[in-house]
Amino acid sequence: MTWTYKEESRRWLVQAQDEFADADELRRRNRFYLALFHFQQAAEKALKAYLYLTMRSREEVFTTHSLEDLLQKVRALDRDFRGVKAAKKLDEYAIRSRYPDSLPGRIPSRYFDDPEEAEEAMRLAKGVVELVERKIEEIAP
Repeated sequence: MTWTYKEESRRWLVQAQDEFADADELRRRNRFYLALFHFQQAAEKALKAYLYLTMRSREEVFTTHSLEDLLQKVRALDRDFRGVKAAKKLDEYAIRSRYPDSLPGRIPSRYFDDPEEAEEAMRLAKGVVELVERKIEEIAP
């Protein structure tokens, strides 16, 4: 199948939007460990959607799963992304919220029980997803 950077960007953005919506539903159901992970994933996929469209390089986009690395790449392209720099905090949930061996003596599904932590993660991810939505609409309406 032949794809364009615009189409691939939109596919990644839709996945990010869906993942954000699912994470927020999990947050409202007090399933914080899963919500935290999916907020990180939504932000990651949104940033990759933006990078697909602006860098036009599949290889450079997929060399990392780190929001800190991806944010560094997007800030180099657009200064507006400085406003979502704090979203790099979501990286801590990529592993810790899923694997018991990342929290010695604890269980992620029981350890992550703070609704305020989940609310903060939601705000961080939302800032990234919404900024990417606006940027993509400006670049490729």
